[in-house]
Amino acid sequence: MSDIAIKLENISKQYRLGVVGTGTLSHDLNRWFARIRGKEDPTLKIGQANQLAEAGGNYVWALKDINLEVKKGEILGIIGKNGAGKSTLLKLLSRVTGPTTGQIKVNGRIASLLEVGTGFHPELTGRENIFLNGAILGMRKPEIRKKLDEIVDFAGVAKYLDTPVKRYSSGMYVRLAFAVAAHLEPDILVVDEVLAVGDAEFQKKAIGKMQDVSSQGGRTVLFVSHNMNSIRQLCSNSILLDKGIIKKIGITNDIIEYYLNNKSKLHEGKYHFTDKNKNISIIEITTYTDKHKDTFSVNEEINISIKLNVKENINNIAIAIHLRDNNETLIFSSFSKDTCPIADLKKGLHRFRTIIPPNLLNKGKFYIDVITFHPGSEIIQKIKDIPLNLILTKKSNTVLLERKGLLLKYLNWSYG
Repeated sequence: MSDIAIKLENISKQYRLGVVGTGTLSHDLNRWFARIRGKEDPTLKIGQANQLAEAGGNYVWALKDINLEVKKGEILGIIGKNGAGKSTLLKLLSRVTGPTTGQIKVNGRIASLLEVGTGFHPELTGRENIFLNGAILGMRKPEIRKKLDEIVDFAGVAKYLDTPVKRYSSGMYVRLAFAVAAHLEPDILVVDEVLAVGDAEFQKKAIGKMQDVSSQGGRTVLFVSHNMNSIRQLCSNSILLDKGIIKKIGITNDIIEYYLNNKSKLHEGKYHFTDKNKNISIIEITTYTDKHKDTFSVNEEINISIKLNVKENINNIAIAIHLRDNNETLIFSSFSKDTCPIADLKKGLHRFRTIIPPNLLNKGKFYIDVITFHPGSEIIQKIKDIPLNLILTKKSNTVLLERKGLLLKYLNWSYG
């Protein structure tokens, strides 16, 4: 295992829903009787895959039969939908929790950045927390002092270094926490989605630092992110987690392409949703020209229809759509309130419509998010990943200019 930094053998993690601890006395007795008879824990046979929308049963497998080897000096990307098991996997590696079954072999010292403020004591200052984290990693004071200026300069918090971190913003927390984790020379650096909290400049610095840590220091990095551009830029190999299992492993570009092309099931432009028992729910989204479909020519207009079920009279409702490309880059946003102000919706079914004009988008795969909200207040519901496929035809054989970051505030919206 000289060139292997991490080895996972048949790792599974099971949780019992709705309780903290082992559960009831009957479950404890069943486990005890099974153990003294030399049998397998009976609760391990119970449960289902980790699906956020289908939480039936008392037990759920957050991870199931994970086998993985990560080499020294490798930067491994971990991608997947929310609830796929990414954070659980990192918590197992960081020893925040233990596996239900299987064995984890780690060759080296691990530094983890799992969420904002991980490992920080809020009452201690930034300086004190740097020394505390260094001590946890097994470093001596002279070693930490040697790195102190470099850490503070990277995080950009020199002015606040002797201020308790409970007064830091979330961005300052992340900057300092990442700087500590990356500069105190761990053999393995584990980074969850927390870098999304930082600004664009810091994210660029953080990715560059992780590349330096791996290439120059020969250290291993595990990186979880929903930002596909960051994964592409940083990771040569990636794994795709789905419902607690490794769905695919290989070259990053191939994994991302597979993930993006399979994350939404095509329904030929018509999508139905379960009523969420709220005062207002999206129950249907349709994309169409003369008929509903999910594939359009670039020179066709794209009609989007959103059907709502209102259970009680409700005031001040608006609809927003976000269009993203295959790399999760926001192409444009549009809001119904700008061209179709609706103050009140009475009990019953209602429909909002908007049109994406022709010759606006290049060929490729896109995704629409639909959001209902009270303007200036909270989001009520968000539906993600409605797919749109744009193709070139004989009538549209010219490749359009690439458009990114466009705010289309005034798409034509209609109601009724």
